[in-house]
Amino acid sequence: MSHASDTGPDPLALESGGLLTIDLDALAANYRLLRDRVVPARCAAVVKADGYGLGAPLVARRLQAEGCRDFFVAQLGEGIALRPHLGDDCRILVLNGPFPGSAAFFERHRLLPVLNSLEQIAEWQALSAMLGRRLDAAMQTDTGMSRYGLSGTDLRRIADEPHRLDGIRPSLLMSHLGCADTPGHPMNRQQIERFCEHRALLRGALGDVPASLAASSGIMLGPEAHFDMVRPGAALYGVNPGPGANPMHPVVRLQGRVVQTRWIEPGTSVGYGARFTAQRRTRIATLAVGYADGFLRAGGGAGIATLPDDPTALPVVGRISMDCLGLDVTALGDRELAAGSLIDLIGPHRPLDDAAAAAGTIGYEMLTALGSRHQRRVFGQQA
Repeated sequence: MSHASDTGPDPLALESGGLLTIDLDALAANYRLLRDRVVPARCAAVVKADGYGLGAPLVARRLQAEGCRDFFVAQLGEGIALRPHLGDDCRILVLNGPFPGSAAFFERHRLLPVLNSLEQIAEWQALSAMLGRRLDAAMQTDTGMSRYGLSGTDLRRIADEPHRLDGIRPSLLMSHLGCADTPGHPMNRQQIERFCEHRALLRGALGDVPASLAASSGIMLGPEAHFDMVRPGAALYGVNPGPGANPMHPVVRLQGRVVQTRWIEPGTSVGYGARFTAQRRTRIATLAVGYADGFLRAGGGAGIATLPDDPTALPVVGRISMDCLGLDVTALGDRELAAGSLIDLIGPHRPLDDAAAAAGTIGYEMLTALGSRHQRRVFGQQA
């Protein structure tokens, strides 16, 4: 990701207290890395939650240019909003499936539901009967997460009564791994085996339909988890899909603007609740980024920031407020930090996953929480 190295004010972003930089070339490189890793399986892209907070149309168009043709969102409204931005050869699959009365909207906007229950199957089947033609859909089975998907009892009922799928043309059978980010967890093996059992059980009703189990972390489990399609999400955006070194390229950089700096004396507190009290003469910088900007309140007293050109850790002190946070910048001495200067909260010296861990969460949550108040700058080719 290419960035300016100075900390001076950037006139492109002075309207906002934070600058969020999105590197589309890094996004594309992550997609190619994952796509090439799973050959001959097909590589889809998950762009739910507005492209993990980065803008679903922006990221989906670039991924389409890289050859992606299968996109997953969570909600019907997300699919409707995304449909005009993708070509007719692209599929948009909606993970939540149809709520009662919503099936016609899927057909109208050329969206594929993921059918998770017998009730959703009946909803889709009723629309098929009304239109007088078969309708494509994905189907999801529950292999152990007890979240989405058809239960074992549901599957046996379908196997015994295949007419339950009359009017439906299944195009994908899928499930989801619950512990893939822990490669040695026994549930991974259990879910892979159970998914294979589900495929075998439904073969009479579905035929040899393509199968998908692995999302970002599941890809790292190896070919036996890949089946016919993988569905990376967070890894595309730079989140580490495994417990080791992160193989993905960083896609986002979050910088906050300095509002002011001050020296405080020992015994002086910082922020709400006086959670931090200076033990020595301390230099405090106030940044114009807070929890309303997605820099989570739980990171107060645990996070760090850095200058763009200097890895020196600058601790977040006191509670993070709605619109600002405090940094201990004593280590910088009297180095000038002009009002409007940029300081990295997520960047080359402070990876997204580290910033999230300091707040007691994961990169997924921090990424999707980044909000709309930041000025956004996009690097890389836009499709």
